[in-house]
Amino acid sequence: MPEAPSPRLGLILLDTRFPRPPGDLGRPDSYPLPVLTKVVEGAVPAEVVSDAARLDASPLAAQFVAAARDLAARGASAITTSCGFLVLLQARLQASVPVPVLSSSLLALPELLAREAAVGVLTISAERLGGDYLRAAGVPASRMGDVWVQGMPADSHFVQAILGNLDALDESRAAQEVLAAGLALKARAPALRTLVLECTNLPPYAEALAQATGWRIVSLLQSKRLLAEQVRALDWQTVWHGPSP
Repeated sequence: MPEAPSPRLGLILLDTRFPRPPGDLGRPDSYPLPVLTKVVEGAVPAEVVSDAARLDASPLAAQFVAAARDLAARGASAITTSCGFLVLLQARLQASVPVPVLSSSLLALPELLAREAAVGVLTISAERLGGDYLRAAGVPASRMGDVWVQGMPADSHFVQAILGNLDALDESRAAQEVLAAGLALKARAPALRTLVLECTNLPPYAEALAQATGWRIVSLLQSKRLLAEQVRALDWQTVWHGPSP
């Protein structure tokens, strides 16, 4: 009997030029198995990190669906994305392909809220991450108030580099800004135990955030152990049970 093909992850990428430090989820080497990529041309960060109505109505939505279909046709065993705001398209993407789709770390929220009184979210833009995104992630209406959202400052170097799609990123400066945002949330909600990183450019700073806050940090890399096993049989709803890497 021939051997089953090795699992491969499909990664839908925005159209970006900013540098991606190690651990950034737009880098194929951040994942523990071979990665197939598909860039959605014209999907620059500022167009995707948008209010929900604008993103939902954008022609880009159909292009993301086409990207998912392309990756599945090329042999992806599961599909993820390089932007947490694409959770808005989770149902549409999943309906378009026969393989599991995990569009955003925000999909962790229902499972975490079932076990914790409240959960924190660090996002690139709290202003734009409205309730429609949390609903798309499966957060019950009765628990919306238990999601503590902290945004990166709009005038920060991190935000300007990512949303401005610049060709340079001062990693040290960005790290200081990310830690400051995490500590600002801790001051607002000291009882939190877990922080979800919406932005896929935040995982390079996850370890420093964990050390500074004492929180468990959740990103799409939480799926590492399961992805390294049999992706074809993966139930994405179990991704968030394991300990942090």
